[in-house]
Parts: sequence; structure tokens; C-alpha cells
Amino acid sequence: MTLPEIYLDNNATTQPLPEVIDTVSRHMRESYGNPSSRHGLGRKARRVLEDSREQIAVILGAQPSELIFTCGGTEANNLAVFGLTPHQAGTIVISPGEHPSNLEACRLRERQGWRLETIPVDGSGLLRLSGKSFSELDWTDVRLAAVILAHNETGVIQNVEPLIERGKELRFAVHLDGVQAVGKLPVNFRQLGATTLSFGAHKFHGPRGIGGLLVREGVKLSPGFSVGGLQESGRRAGTEPVPLVAGMAKALELWNQGQAERTAYVTSLRDHLEARLLSLAAPAVVNGQLAPRLPNTLNISFPGVDGEALLVALDIEGVAASLGSACASGSIEPTPILVAMGLAPELYRSAVRLTLSCLNTRDEIDEAAGRIAEVVKYLR
Repeated sequence: MTLPEIYLDNNATTQPLPEVIDTVSRHMRESYGNPSSRHGLGRKARRVLEDSREQIAVILGAQPSELIFTCGGTEANNLAVFGLTPHQAGTIVISPGEHPSNLEACRLRERQGWRLETIPVDGSGLLRLSGKSFSELDWTDVRLAAVILAHNETGVIQNVEPLIERGKELRFAVHLDGVQAVGKLPVNFRQLGATTLSFGAHKFHGPRGIGGLLVREGVKLSPGFSVGGLQESGRRAGTEPVPLVAGMAKALELWNQGQAERTAYVTSLRDHLEARLLSLAAPAVVNGQLAPRLPNTLNISFPGVDGEALLVALDIEGVAASLGSACASGSIEPTPILVAMGLAPELYRSAVRLTLSCLNTRDEIDEAAGRIAEVVKYLR
């Protein structure tokens, strides 16, 4: 008998909510005009586009003019890195274990003559933004710092205030990869004070294929590789997908309306799963346990178990999980952030990422804990 599937890979993507699907479907029928066209259907699509822009911006503490729509978080990260480093080479500061969409963009700049500096993390995965290692970085030539706000693999949430203050002091840009934070945590762009911040709708039960980049008012951003039109104030060419934008706005609205209840519920599920696994599958180690974490994310190691074998076995048992970033799937290299945290090989090689959502149930979590524990025992 086939076991019912239990989906615990929500940092890779989430299931769109019914209200979001309905919103996208309705606007595909009713708002299909090109928002750059001057006729009635175009003007109708433009109204939907700009109403959605305003709605999203308000929730994220930004001005509507500061929001550029992209095809997702990867493009938003690329646009920020390339758009903020258009001219002479300098230094880019990153953190260990950046998402590939941030890291590979920075590495491309490195091949073009830029220099990369990495801020170390402590054993919990928190950036060392004070002390000797931070102060001794060569800040004189820094043009950009690009760091992840909430880690996609460990769920660890960074306090980026010291970095942003250093950026203001030395006049360099700070880009925050907010893809895992938006729709899971309260994010206020104005209060953060960053130069740019990225997000993607499919991480918070919105449609795939749409995301955004917030760009602080007055910041000059090169259009990067997307040219050929004057959309998005000339910063990102291409006809805006109005139905997807409206769906993203609906998904963020639903999160905003019930954020306290949703956060409490998902946190309780995560903590319950964590407690059950620490009990049923001991020895086990929760990575980043002492740091602030996303309410839905559990990165846990089972010493004596191979992570790849564990993932395959869990799939057979109907539990969808991950070893880390979906954008790095297929890699046999250890997860960089776990290595940077100083974990022993037996821990980072046996780690699995379990990420929940508001669509999971308590019964599912109990069932998942039982299946995972049995698999761990078998593999040991």
C-alpha cells in the first residue's frame, strides 16, 4: 500500500493557496491586456498591476516606486548584485553558504576582477558582525555587501544592523537576500535600511514565476542583463505578468492578515517535530538550535547515517525532504553553511532539512516523525 505523501520541503517551494489560484485564474481571464498598452484592456491591467504593487509595498514597509517585479528570487538577487556593481571593480562582502543565486553572481564579478571577502559565522550560523574578525576585514574598497537575511538551509535569522550601519558609514551598498524571510517573518524595508531586498512568491504560497526586488529610493540600479523595454521604470525590461503579480499580492495579503496565528501554528509544529525526533531517533543534533530561526525550518543531523541515503529512503517512505538548497540539488559537496559553522563531518554529512508550512497538520507531523525515526534506525 502506498503511504500518503507528507510534504516537508517548503523552503524549496510551497503549495499555492486556493485563494491565490483563484486570483491568478480570474486575472488571466479578466486582466490579460498588456499593462503598457493605452487601450481600455491595457489600462485595466495597469490598474491591477499598480494596485498590487502598492499592496505589496505597504506590507513590506516600502514605497510602491521602490518595487521592481522580477520572475522570482533568483533574478532579483542577480539584478541586485549586477545592478549595484556596474562599473569599476572593488570588493564584495558575502557570508558563507549564500544561496547560489547570490553566490554565483558574486563569483561572476570575481572573474571580472572584483574581490570577494567572506564574513565568518559562529557555531550557530550567526554572522560575526563584531569583534576582531569583523573589524579586521579590509573595508576600504568595499562596494557591496550581499548577505542572506534568513538562511534557506538552517533557518537562522541574521541581525544585519551592524553591517547596514557599516555600509552607511563607509557608503557601500547592502543587498539582503530576503527570499526565505518575506512571507514568514515581518519585514520592514524602511526600518532595515538596506539598499535592496529580494523575495519570491512561491516561498509563501504564491505562484511560481514572480518575485520582486525592493530598491531604496534614490539608488541608481543598472538594468543588468534584461534590456529591450521601459517596463519597471526602465530597470527590468519585459511585459509584466499581471495575473502572477496579483497572485503574489494575494498570497502576501493572506500571510499578513494571519501572520501571528500562522507563525504560532507553524512554530508549534516545528518544535513538536524537533522534540519527537530528538526522542525517537537519538542521537540527533539540531543545527542552529541556539540562534533565532525561521518558524518552519528544522535542520537536523543523525550521526551514523548518510544524508543522501536518508533522503532516498525518506522519499520511498513518502516524506518529501531536502539536504539543502533546491538550486544546488545534485551536488555531492557538503552543505557550505554547515561546514562554515564548524560542524564535524559526521554531522554535516548526516544532516537533513525539514521545512513545514501552515498546510501541514499535527497528525502529519506525528506520522512523519515516526517514519523518519524508523528510517534512521534502519540505516544505522
